[in-house]
Parts: sequence; C-alpha cells; structure tokens
Amino acid sequence: MPHKSFYEFRVHGRLSDQARHAVDDFSEMQIVPAPPETIIYGCVSDEAHLHGILLLLENLGLHIVSLHQIPDLPARRENP
Repeated sequence: MPHKSFYEFRVHGRLSDQARHAVDDFSEMQIVPAPPETIIYGCVSDEAHLHGILLLLENLGLHIVSLHQIPDLPARRENP
C-alpha cells in the first residue's frame, strides 16, 4: 500500500468558482477560505502527485504563499 502524506497549500486570495472546481476535480481537496488567503488541504500519494497539484495551482494563476506537510487532515466543516 503506498504511503500517503497530507499537505496544506496556502494560496493568496480567494479561489474563483472555476478554480474551486478544477482543484476539487483534480483530487479530493478541502478548500477553506482564510482571508486574505485560501487554504487547500489534501492527501498526496507520491511526489508526482504533489508536483501535479503544484502545476495545477500555477496553471490556475494562483500564487502559492506556503506549502507544508501536516500530520493529518483537519476535520471537514459542513457548509451551513
């Protein structure tokens, strides 16, 4: 079974609906607005997957503020 790692991607600004759908379609990700940034949490299966996510964010024109490996994904928050 492949080792999975969890990551927190912080991008500048708010994601457009198009960007939100693209990120969610690429891989199951949690998107959390945290003005003036947006935090994207996700499970990454390997280095190629991580590079694919970074390339997607770049292609969407998003400025990555920070990237951190985290011990686990946060609990999902339900939208009201």
